[in-house]
Amino acid sequence: MPALHLAIRDGAPEPIRAGLARLREELEVPGDFPADVLAEAERAASAVDLPGLDRTDLALVTIDPPGSTDLDQAVFIERDGDGYVVWYAIADVGAFVTPGGAIDREAHERGVTLYAPDGRTPLHPPVLSEGAASLLPDQLRPALLWEHRLDAAGEALSTTVVRARVRSREQLTYAGVQDAIDAGTARESLQLLREVGRKREALEAARGGVSLQIPEQEIRVTSSGGWELEFRRTLPVEGWNAQISLLTGLQAAGIMLDAKVGILRTLPPAQQYGIDKLRRVAKGLGITWPGKVNYPEFVRSLDPAQPKHLAMLNACTALFRGAGYAAFDGEVPEQPLHGAMNAAYAHATAPLRRLVDRYVGEACLALCAGEPVPDWVRAELDALPKAMGSATQRSNKYERGILDLVEALVLADRVGETFTGTLVEWNEKDDHGEIQLAEPAVAARLTGRRPELGEEVAARLAKADVRTGEVEFRA
Repeated sequence: MPALHLAIRDGAPEPIRAGLARLREELEVPGDFPADVLAEAERAASAVDLPGLDRTDLALVTIDPPGSTDLDQAVFIERDGDGYVVWYAIADVGAFVTPGGAIDREAHERGVTLYAPDGRTPLHPPVLSEGAASLLPDQLRPALLWEHRLDAAGEALSTTVVRARVRSREQLTYAGVQDAIDAGTARESLQLLREVGRKREALEAARGGVSLQIPEQEIRVTSSGGWELEFRRTLPVEGWNAQISLLTGLQAAGIMLDAKVGILRTLPPAQQYGIDKLRRVAKGLGITWPGKVNYPEFVRSLDPAQPKHLAMLNACTALFRGAGYAAFDGEVPEQPLHGAMNAAYAHATAPLRRLVDRYVGEACLALCAGEPVPDWVRAELDALPKAMGSATQRSNKYERGILDLVEALVLADRVGETFTGTLVEWNEKDDHGEIQLAEPAVAARLTGRRPELGEEVAARLAKADVRTGEVEFRA
């Protein structure tokens, strides 16, 4: 699921701290872990049983934003004739969590890790998520080791997953890897990450899929003491790395569908109304979208180096609304596809931060070994879509609420000014619209005169409340 990423240097600005506290209270964001959960996590961290299969020979590395400590994935790629072998180690959360135990029960209540400018609310206690279970460098760790064998075009020939002990050789950052690849100094595995990543992107385009490189929005202090919101340019390596995760999710879905048991991440095909709205957003941002160009082609044409294109990518996340989970045991779901992938897909690569990934991993481990899916996995399949749906809904509201607060902060000292934007939507029931500004690149509520959809509008900023996050323009 795409997520907006908001970076704020030096923590949350003081003016929005009360709003953040209100938001956490309204959404019932979990606080500290209960004592029994922490005690169980400490015991698990100190007594982990490493798998017998030793694959510390693999030169795995992690690639994450600077300062990350909850490291779910490590990758190593090598040539195999005219094809490739992709080794992908995923944190083995199941090695630390007892089904039905205190950690497991709490994880079902939380569902996902929540992120905010002033800290995160983890799915698992930090002693696990940032310590014993995290694929930190130079540490022996239990992992779910995926082996993908690809042909010369990057198409998957076979996939299997086993439990193994691994050791990440190094914790890398996207910027560092991109610089090394561009300079020609990157190790062969990272050069192959670019090679495989590009081929997987081409395969995605051929099947009609599309991946969004979601921009990171950063708030910073201006020279005049105000606040501004800008988009961080995404790097090509972020897309190549994401393709390895997507490959694993696609193959995991295939394994479970073949066995007719598991849980998929699903998304209905995009509706024309949503596409039409995005065309109006593009107009508001001054981006040309020719009528003959379809949505996937348009997204691939966007240049993350251009701030307005980054804002457009941000707006494109709206088409991912309606995503859900489909559990099955005995019959394949009627609608098994993920609309953005144009293929069946499963969440499998972020178990430290997302509950469902542990279940997908355990199901695939059993199926690849020719064994029955564990009873405890099957017992929870029916309940998982609801649990993940609730957790995802809270995460989305939290994310949106935080962004509302930040946008209100950026605009707070400009109340009364007139801005130019484009009407991208009108709510008949509540008689208000949504206006997309080009500068700053934000979308907000519009009241007053109703313009035509797609019309350029001069609107006065009437409200920018840093406590509630409410921003309103009047036409």
